[in-house]
Amino acid sequence: MTFSILFVCLGNICRSPLAEIALREEAARAGLDISVDSAGTGSWHIGDPPDPRTIAVAARNGSDAAALRARQVTRQDFLSFDWIVAMDRQNHADLQELQPSDAAAELHLALDFVPGREGAGVNDPYQGGEPEFDTAWQDATTIARAMVERLADQNLADQDQADQDQADPDGGDQASG
Repeated sequence: MTFSILFVCLGNICRSPLAEIALREEAARAGLDISVDSAGTGSWHIGDPPDPRTIAVAARNGSDAAALRARQVTRQDFLSFDWIVAMDRQNHADLQELQPSDAAAELHLALDFVPGREGAGVNDPYQGGEPEFDTAWQDATTIARAMVERLADQNLADQDQADQDQADPDGGDQASG
């Protein structure tokens, strides 16, 4: 089963699309098979492409964000994703309010994956210019690298457990009848 991650910001036109692209590319480079998507807590940009400045910063860094379209986070997302990752503390609080009691997804704050940046949010570049979008891209790529490292370590641990289970299918029970 493919591990799945959903990034969430306010409108799904700036930070979460950058994080989606950055993680997809970093995971591909690492050979990890994961599913990545993004959404917003707000509904006003549904169906829209990312902000032109999002597309531009991605392009300056060799990535393509133009085909992405904004969507709003849904109840189903909490049931189908393994991790839902908020880009800032307000998004995290909004997601906690939306989270159904039967949610399967673990909620995370994006920069909690980055040592020394725990508890911080990725600043929303929407009211800024090129420098703010560059900073958001840098944060997205830093988060992606940290996540890939964690997922690779987790995959190795899962593989080690599977190898042990395969070597000893009875679970170590040596009792004889």
